[in-house]
Amino acid sequence: MVFHRLIAPTAALVLLGGFMALAPMNAGAHCDTMSGPVISTARLALDKGDVTPVLKWIKPGDEAEVRAAFKQALAVRKQGKAAKELADKSYFETLVRLHRAGEGASYTGLKDTPVEPIIAKTDAAIAQGSIDDVTKLLTEAMAKQLREKFDLVSARAKEADKNVEAGREYVEAYVDFTHYVERLHSDITADVVHGAEHAPSHEEE
Repeated sequence: MVFHRLIAPTAALVLLGGFMALAPMNAGAHCDTMSGPVISTARLALDKGDVTPVLKWIKPGDEAEVRAAFKQALAVRKQGKAAKELADKSYFETLVRLHRAGEGASYTGLKDTPVEPIIAKTDAAIAQGSIDDVTKLLTEAMAKQLREKFDLVSARAKEADKNVEAGREYVEAYVDFTHYVERLHSDITADVVHGAEHAPSHEEE
């Protein structure tokens, strides 16, 4: 594997690499959080009494079920505060479950956790119409990770043949570095399904 060829300065590689450095592989999980974009849209739809805005989050075949859940929520939430909370939660659960199923992801319930910082920034970028802040953040993160791994393997390469222990330390750093670069290359050249974990297998060198 040739180092300089694999880290050619393409914008997509920079963004993907930075994202891998900052975020866990369960990207997309923000869609099941109470502060995420799906439920935020669902709340607005209830306030306006119009289900249309939430339909973009689901597949066409699931539209009837979401419409039914929405209609039921509107009716039940008129019965008081407690009823409103239960109706809204049932509707949110139906919507998020179908959204995640449509993306090939499992549904494990609604979460009260905040949206991941990197996803909050991407949402803000879309709202503001500028990717500059996200690009800067991810570029710096990827460059830091790549440089640290490269510096370590380079330093250990100089001592690799002194004894077996030094050699094994070199191999450990080499495997970590080359697999990191390989993952960057794999992600930029492969289609990634939203919500699905992507963990390519590798044979140990």
